[in-house]
Amino acid sequence: MRKKVEIAQLANGIRIVHLQTPLAAAYCGLTINTGTRDELDNEHGLAHFLEHLLFKGTKKRKGYHINNRLESVGGELNAFTGKEETVIHAAILSSDFAKALDLIADVSFNSIFPEAEIRKEREVIFDEINSYKDSPSELIFDDFEEYIFPNCSLGRNILGDKKSLKHFYSIDLHRFVSRNYSTEQMVISSVGKISFKRVVKLVERYFSSFSIQPKQQDRIPPPAYKPFCKTINKNTYQTHCVIGNRAYQLADERSAALTLLMNILGGPLSNSRLNTSLREKYGLAYNVEASYTPYQDTGLFNIYFGTSKAALDNSINAVMAELKKLRTDKLTTLQLHRAKKQMIGQLIIANESPEQLMLTMGKSLLSLNRIDTIEESLAKIHAVTPEMLFDIANELFDINQLSTLTYM
Repeated sequence: MRKKVEIAQLANGIRIVHLQTPLAAAYCGLTINTGTRDELDNEHGLAHFLEHLLFKGTKKRKGYHINNRLESVGGELNAFTGKEETVIHAAILSSDFAKALDLIADVSFNSIFPEAEIRKEREVIFDEINSYKDSPSELIFDDFEEYIFPNCSLGRNILGDKKSLKHFYSIDLHRFVSRNYSTEQMVISSVGKISFKRVVKLVERYFSSFSIQPKQQDRIPPPAYKPFCKTINKNTYQTHCVIGNRAYQLADERSAALTLLMNILGGPLSNSRLNTSLREKYGLAYNVEASYTPYQDTGLFNIYFGTSKAALDNSINAVMAELKKLRTDKLTTLQLHRAKKQMIGQLIIANESPEQLMLTMGKSLLSLNRIDTIEESLAKIHAVTPEMLFDIANELFDINQLSTLTYM
């Protein structure tokens, strides 16, 4: 039987959440409430750039020693940047757990950002940006979000642009850390064959010396939403299209119901309504999906498909037909039962991944100040009614509130 998730807090505000398991491997991470959204207008791409530079040298380690510290014992250190968080995480044997925490603490608080490494890493990210621009099926999501949240850091893409990246130096990175890396807005999450008592002791050893540093700026709410319909000529062989709307924030009580609704509409499995219609019934698209992304104070949902230029109008009509069905026809008891069963199966399978569980615990405690058990998560799905889905569909799928972005 799985042990209960346990939570503690250091005097400097850093919180700890741990789940003890019988697995030989351990996973741990530091989730920081700082991302692209916290950049100033002249800092586009700085949060992601900083994440890269964390591994290039600290007050006591060279970049080579950082990379080799865990890899030499079969482990891995990694990081990623989101719109509202930065995560530095590791996968190691439980016996090497202390090494991972020591390294995460070092790169998070003691990085020195050498100018020589900044110049090299700038070129690496330029290449990453070029690669991304060659992937219109990915790029269109960033452009869509920029139009959904116009003139707002929340709408900017995470990688930044070459113009802004050319002007980032060590002083800019230190200033960003000083302004945003608050110990009161950090969570260390872990899963592994380690007692909670030992986890707390190790976190205290490596993180308690860092003083409280409040975050120095509040996040600016996004501007009022205005639906749009835009076409951008990309000269691509395939036409790419995203249709969507703003949606509920992370803490909204309707989030679970909307997640279920998006799974019904265009989830990852082949029996979603959009896949059944566009791909299986009409043969219009190879890939079609729907997703919901919640943020601290807002959110968005989008539907994506790629098709031929000749089939674009028919594809959009097919999507609109599925949205209309959800606005006009309530799900039957049997339809909802099947949808819930499928969603519950996906949640349970995802919950069996210890690394994903570690990341989810960190994000949940940081953003919602709680950790839902799997039973509590399933209860929220069970509580969804046909009326709830019908009301959400009529609010968010209103044709007059939908926005469309197309790459031709």
